Amino acid sequence: MIPDYQTVMLPLLKLAGDQEEHENREAVEMLADHFDLTEEERKERLPSGSRVFANRLGWAKTYLAKAGLLESTRRGHFKITETGLHVLKDNPEKIDNTYLEQFPAFIAFVKASRPRGGVPQLEELEELEQKTPEEFMKYGYEKLHRDLVLELLDIVRECSPAFFEELVVDLLLKMGYGGSREDAGKAIGKSGDGGIDGIIKEDKLGLDIVYIQAKKWESTVGCPDVQKFAGALQGKRARKGIFITTSTFSKQAREYVSQIDSKIVLIEGEQLAELMIENDIGVYKVASYKIKRVDSDYFIDELKD
Repeated sequence: MIPDYQTVMLPLLKLAGDQEEHENREAVEMLADHFDLTEEERKERLPSGSRVFANRLGWAKTYLAKAGLLESTRRGHFKITETGLHVLKDNPEKIDNTYLEQFPAFIAFVKASRPRGGVPQLEELEELEQKTPEEFMKYGYEKLHRDLVLELLDIVRECSPAFFEELVVDLLLKMGYGGSREDAGKAIGKSGDGGIDGIIKEDKLGLDIVYIQAKKWESTVGCPDVQKFAGALQGKRARKGIFITTSTFSKQAREYVSQIDSKIVLIEGEQLAELMIENDIGVYKVASYKIKRVDSDYFIDELKD
Protein backbone atom coordinates (compact mmCIF):
# COMPACT_ATOMS: atom_id res chain seq x y z
CA MET A 1 0.00 0.00 0.00
CA ILE A 2 1.24 3.49 -0.83
CA PRO A 3 2.08 5.31 2.43
CA ASP A 4 0.56 8.70 3.23
CA TYR A 5 2.80 11.75 3.11
CA GLN A 6 3.30 11.89 6.90
CA THR A 7 4.56 8.29 6.95
CA VAL A 8 7.10 9.30 4.30
CA MET A 9 8.56 12.11 6.43
CA LEU A 10 10.94 10.15 8.70
CA PRO A 11 12.37 7.86 5.98
CA LEU A 12 12.88 10.92 3.77
CA LEU A 13 14.76 12.75 6.52
CA LYS A 14 16.87 9.65 7.18
CA LEU A 15 17.67 9.45 3.47
CA ALA A 16 18.99 13.00 3.63
CA GLY A 17 20.89 12.22 6.84
CA ASP A 18 24.07 11.51 4.84
CA GLN A 19 24.28 15.32 4.42
CA GLU A 20 24.63 14.94 0.67
CA GLU A 21 22.53 16.77 -1.92
CA HIS A 22 19.71 14.57 -3.21
CA GLU A 23 17.56 14.81 -6.32
CA ASN A 24 13.78 14.50 -6.00
CA ARG A 25 13.55 11.72 -8.60
CA GLU A 26 16.32 9.77 -6.86
CA ALA A 27 14.48 10.07 -3.53
CA VAL A 28 11.26 8.80 -5.10
CA GLU A 29 12.98 5.67 -6.40
CA MET A 30 14.91 4.99 -3.20
CA LEU A 31 11.91 5.40 -0.93
CA ALA A 32 9.71 3.38 -3.26
CA ASP A 33 12.21 0.58 -2.68
CA HIS A 34 12.19 1.31 1.06
CA PHE A 35 8.41 0.88 1.22
CA ASP A 36 8.60 -2.12 -1.12
CA LEU A 37 6.05 -0.67 -3.52
CA THR A 38 4.86 -2.80 -6.40
CA GLU A 39 5.20 -1.68 -10.01
CA GLU A 40 1.49 -0.86 -10.06
CA GLU A 41 1.81 1.27 -6.92
CA ARG A 42 4.85 3.09 -8.33
CA LYS A 43 2.94 3.90 -11.51
CA GLU A 44 -0.40 4.80 -9.90
CA ARG A 45 -1.42 8.30 -10.91
CA LEU A 46 -3.72 11.03 -9.69
CA PRO A 47 -6.36 12.47 -12.05
CA SER A 48 -3.89 15.31 -12.67
CA GLY A 49 -1.44 12.82 -14.18
CA SER A 50 1.24 13.01 -11.49
CA ARG A 51 2.30 9.82 -9.74
CA VAL A 52 0.65 9.32 -6.34
CA PHE A 53 3.80 8.35 -4.44
CA ALA A 54 5.90 11.14 -5.95
CA ASN A 55 3.16 13.59 -5.05
CA ARG A 56 3.07 12.42 -1.43
CA LEU A 57 6.84 12.51 -1.17
CA GLY A 58 6.75 16.05 -2.52
CA TRP A 59 4.33 17.10 0.23
CA ALA A 60 6.49 15.38 2.85
CA LYS A 61 9.53 17.27 1.60
CA THR A 62 7.61 20.56 1.59
CA TYR A 63 6.45 20.14 5.19
CA LEU A 64 9.93 19.14 6.39
CA ALA A 65 11.39 22.14 4.61
CA LYS A 66 8.81 24.50 6.11
CA ALA A 67 9.78 23.20 9.55
CA GLY A 68 13.44 23.86 8.74
CA LEU A 69 14.59 20.22 8.65
CA LEU A 70 15.30 20.16 4.90
CA GLU A 71 16.29 22.90 2.48
CA SER A 72 16.12 23.26 -1.29
CA THR A 73 19.58 23.63 -2.76
CA ARG A 74 18.53 24.15 -6.38
CA ARG A 75 15.66 23.18 -8.61
CA GLY A 76 14.63 19.59 -7.90
CA HIS A 77 17.32 19.05 -5.24
CA PHE A 78 17.46 19.18 -1.44
CA LYS A 79 19.62 18.40 1.58
CA ILE A 80 19.27 18.14 5.33
CA THR A 81 19.78 21.15 7.64
CA GLU A 82 21.48 21.34 11.04
CA THR A 83 18.03 21.27 12.62
CA GLY A 84 17.23 18.13 10.67
CA LEU A 85 20.43 16.47 11.89
CA HIS A 86 19.51 17.29 15.50
CA VAL A 87 16.11 15.69 14.95
CA LEU A 88 17.73 12.48 13.66
CA LYS A 89 20.02 12.40 16.72
CA ASP A 90 16.90 12.44 18.91
CA ASN A 91 15.83 9.27 17.06
CA PRO A 92 12.07 9.94 16.95
CA GLU A 93 9.76 6.99 16.37
CA LYS A 94 7.87 8.94 13.75
CA ILE A 95 7.62 12.42 12.26
CA ASP A 96 4.23 13.83 11.39
CA ASN A 97 2.49 17.20 11.43
CA THR A 98 1.99 17.00 15.20
CA TYR A 99 5.72 16.42 15.70
CA LEU A 100 6.58 19.35 13.42
CA GLU A 101 4.45 21.72 15.52
CA GLN A 102 7.40 22.11 17.91
CA PHE A 103 9.13 24.23 15.24
CA PRO A 104 7.98 27.89 15.08
CA ALA A 105 8.63 28.06 11.34
CA PHE A 106 6.18 25.22 10.75
CA ILE A 107 3.51 26.85 12.92
CA ALA A 108 3.94 30.09 10.96
CA PHE A 109 3.63 28.16 7.69
CA VAL A 110 0.45 26.37 8.81
CA LYS A 111 -1.17 29.63 9.90
CA ALA A 112 -0.16 31.37 6.67
CA SER A 113 -1.29 28.54 4.41
CA ARG A 114 -4.67 28.03 6.07
CA PRO A 115 -7.42 29.15 3.67
CA ARG A 116 -9.00 32.41 4.69
CA GLY A 117 -12.46 32.61 6.13
CA GLY A 118 -12.00 30.29 9.08
CA VAL A 119 -11.85 27.03 7.11
CA PRO A 120 -10.49 24.22 9.35
CA GLN A 121 -7.20 22.48 8.78
CA LEU A 122 -7.19 19.19 6.92
CA GLU A 123 -6.31 17.27 10.09
CA GLU A 124 -9.54 18.35 11.80
CA LEU A 125 -11.34 15.34 10.40
CA GLU A 126 -14.40 15.47 12.64
CA GLU A 127 -15.38 18.88 11.30
CA LEU A 128 -14.58 17.97 7.71
CA GLU A 129 -16.66 14.81 7.89
CA GLN A 130 -19.71 16.99 8.53
CA LYS A 131 -19.16 18.92 5.32
CA THR A 132 -20.59 18.12 1.92
CA PRO A 133 -18.30 16.76 -0.82
CA GLU A 134 -18.52 20.15 -2.56
CA GLU A 135 -17.38 21.92 0.61
CA PHE A 136 -14.54 19.43 1.02
CA MET A 137 -13.39 20.04 -2.56
CA LYS A 138 -13.63 23.79 -2.02
CA TYR A 139 -11.41 23.48 1.04
CA GLY A 140 -8.90 21.37 -0.87
CA TYR A 141 -8.78 23.88 -3.72
CA GLU A 142 -8.31 26.81 -1.34
CA LYS A 143 -5.57 24.98 0.54
CA LEU A 144 -3.66 24.13 -2.64
CA HIS A 145 -4.09 27.69 -3.91
CA ARG A 146 -2.86 29.21 -0.67
CA ASP A 147 0.18 26.93 -0.59
CA LEU A 148 0.94 27.87 -4.20
CA VAL A 149 0.82 31.58 -3.35
CA LEU A 150 3.36 31.11 -0.54
CA GLU A 151 5.62 28.86 -2.61
CA LEU A 152 5.56 31.23 -5.57
CA LEU A 153 6.34 34.23 -3.37
CA ASP A 154 9.30 32.39 -1.80
CA ILE A 155 10.71 31.69 -5.27
CA VAL A 156 10.18 35.27 -6.46
CA ARG A 157 12.03 36.60 -3.41
CA GLU A 158 15.00 34.38 -4.29
CA CYS A 159 15.14 35.63 -7.89
CA SER A 160 17.68 38.22 -9.01
CA PRO A 161 16.58 41.87 -9.33
CA ALA A 162 17.01 41.64 -13.12
CA PHE A 163 14.71 38.60 -13.34
CA PHE A 164 12.19 40.31 -11.07
CA GLU A 165 12.05 43.24 -13.48
CA GLU A 166 11.40 40.83 -16.36
CA LEU A 167 8.69 39.17 -14.31
CA VAL A 168 6.98 42.53 -13.75
CA VAL A 169 7.09 43.20 -17.50
CA ASP A 170 5.57 39.80 -18.30
CA LEU A 171 2.83 40.28 -15.71
CA LEU A 172 1.86 43.78 -16.83
CA LEU A 173 1.77 42.68 -20.47
CA LYS A 174 -0.46 39.73 -19.61
CA MET A 175 -2.75 42.13 -17.74
CA GLY A 176 -3.11 44.25 -20.90
CA TYR A 177 -0.55 46.97 -20.30
CA GLY A 178 2.36 48.02 -22.42
CA GLY A 179 1.50 47.31 -26.03
CA SER A 180 4.40 45.22 -27.37
CA ARG A 181 6.92 43.36 -25.25
CA GLU A 182 9.70 45.37 -26.83
CA ASP A 183 8.16 48.61 -25.57
CA ALA A 184 7.42 47.13 -22.19
CA GLY A 185 10.88 45.66 -21.87
CA LYS A 186 12.38 49.09 -22.29
CA ALA A 187 10.12 50.47 -19.62
CA ILE A 188 11.46 48.68 -16.55
CA GLY A 189 14.97 48.77 -15.17
CA LYS A 190 15.75 52.41 -15.93
CA SER A 191 16.15 53.29 -12.26
CA GLY A 192 17.71 56.39 -10.78
CA ASP A 193 15.07 58.86 -11.94
CA GLY A 194 13.67 60.22 -8.71
CA GLY A 195 12.26 56.97 -7.39
CA ILE A 196 10.80 55.83 -10.73
CA ASP A 197 11.92 52.48 -12.11
CA GLY A 198 10.18 52.78 -15.44
CA ILE A 199 7.09 53.66 -17.43
CA ILE A 200 4.59 51.57 -19.34
CA LYS A 201 1.61 52.30 -21.55
CA GLU A 202 -1.73 51.95 -19.80
CA ASP A 203 -3.23 50.42 -22.95
CA LYS A 204 -2.13 49.23 -26.36
CA LEU A 205 -2.84 52.65 -27.90
CA GLY A 206 -0.72 54.45 -25.34
CA LEU A 207 -3.50 56.87 -24.35
CA ASP A 208 -1.93 57.26 -20.91
CA ILE A 209 1.33 56.43 -19.18
CA VAL A 210 1.73 54.55 -15.90
CA TYR A 211 4.89 55.05 -13.86
CA ILE A 212 6.31 52.04 -12.07
CA GLN A 213 8.33 51.29 -8.96
CA ALA A 214 9.30 47.59 -8.74
CA LYS A 215 11.41 46.62 -5.75
CA LYS A 216 12.48 43.27 -4.35
CA TRP A 217 12.46 44.14 -0.65
CA GLU A 218 12.32 42.06 2.51
CA SER A 219 11.28 44.70 5.05
CA THR A 220 7.99 46.59 5.13
CA VAL A 221 7.81 49.53 2.73
CA GLY A 222 7.10 52.63 4.78
CA CYS A 223 5.42 55.91 4.03
CA PRO A 224 8.65 57.81 3.15
CA ASP A 225 9.37 55.47 0.22
CA VAL A 226 5.83 55.88 -1.13
CA GLN A 227 6.00 59.66 -0.63
CA LYS A 228 9.23 59.73 -2.65
CA PHE A 229 7.50 57.84 -5.46
CA ALA A 230 4.50 60.21 -5.32
CA GLY A 231 6.86 63.18 -5.47
CA ALA A 232 8.55 61.73 -8.52
CA LEU A 233 5.14 61.41 -10.20
CA GLN A 234 4.39 65.05 -9.49
CA GLY A 235 7.74 66.00 -10.98
CA LYS A 236 6.69 64.22 -14.18
CA ARG A 237 3.18 65.71 -14.04
CA ALA A 238 1.99 62.12 -13.99
CA ARG A 239 -1.33 60.96 -12.57
CA LYS A 240 -0.90 57.20 -12.26
CA GLY A 241 1.64 54.89 -10.69
CA ILE A 242 2.10 51.27 -9.64
CA PHE A 243 4.36 50.42 -6.70
CA ILE A 244 5.17 46.69 -6.64
CA THR A 245 7.14 45.00 -3.88
CA THR A 246 7.81 41.46 -2.70
CA SER A 247 7.23 42.55 0.91
CA THR A 248 4.36 44.57 2.43
CA PHE A 249 3.33 48.20 2.84
CA SER A 250 2.84 49.89 6.17
CA LYS A 251 -0.57 51.12 7.28
CA GLN A 252 0.70 54.71 7.03
CA ALA A 253 1.80 54.14 3.42
CA ARG A 254 -1.66 52.85 2.48
CA GLU A 255 -3.38 55.75 4.24
CA TYR A 256 -1.11 58.21 2.43
CA VAL A 257 -1.98 56.97 -1.10
CA SER A 258 -5.69 57.16 -0.26
CA GLN A 259 -5.37 60.87 0.54
CA ILE A 260 -3.38 62.21 -2.42
CA ASP A 261 -4.56 63.29 -5.87
CA SER A 262 -2.29 60.95 -7.80
CA LYS A 263 -3.65 57.44 -8.29
CA ILE A 264 -1.04 55.04 -6.90
CA VAL A 265 -1.76 51.31 -6.72
CA LEU A 266 0.23 49.42 -4.09
CA ILE A 267 0.86 45.75 -4.87
CA GLU A 268 2.58 43.75 -2.14
CA GLY A 269 4.04 40.25 -2.22
CA GLU A 270 1.00 38.04 -1.77
CA GLN A 271 -1.11 40.09 -4.17
CA LEU A 272 1.72 39.89 -6.70
CA ALA A 273 1.71 36.09 -6.41
CA GLU A 274 -2.09 36.04 -6.76
CA LEU A 275 -1.85 38.12 -9.95
CA MET A 276 0.84 35.80 -11.30
CA ILE A 277 -1.40 32.79 -10.72
CA GLU A 278 -4.43 34.53 -12.21
CA ASN A 279 -2.46 35.46 -15.33
CA ASP A 280 -0.47 32.20 -15.63
CA ILE A 281 2.95 33.75 -15.00
CA GLY A 282 5.40 31.22 -13.57
CA VAL A 283 2.70 28.57 -13.09
CA TYR A 284 0.90 26.00 -15.22
CA LYS A 285 -2.37 24.12 -14.91
CA VAL A 286 -2.01 20.62 -13.50
CA ALA A 287 -5.61 19.47 -13.60
CA SER A 288 -9.19 20.61 -14.09
CA TYR A 289 -12.16 18.89 -12.50
CA LYS A 290 -15.73 19.22 -13.70
CA ILE A 291 -18.55 18.66 -11.20
CA LYS A 292 -21.76 17.54 -12.86
CA ARG A 293 -25.31 17.11 -11.62
CA VAL A 294 -28.32 15.28 -12.98
CA ASP A 295 -30.25 17.40 -15.48
CA SER A 296 -33.83 16.95 -14.27
CA ASP A 297 -35.17 18.83 -17.30
CA TYR A 298 -33.81 16.09 -19.57
CA PHE A 299 -35.93 13.49 -17.77
CA ILE A 300 -38.95 15.72 -17.10
CA ASP A 301 -41.34 13.77 -19.31
CA GLU A 302 -40.27 10.40 -17.94
CA LEU A 303 -40.58 11.55 -14.34
CA LYS A 304 -44.14 12.82 -14.68
CA ASP A 305 -46.77 10.90 -12.69
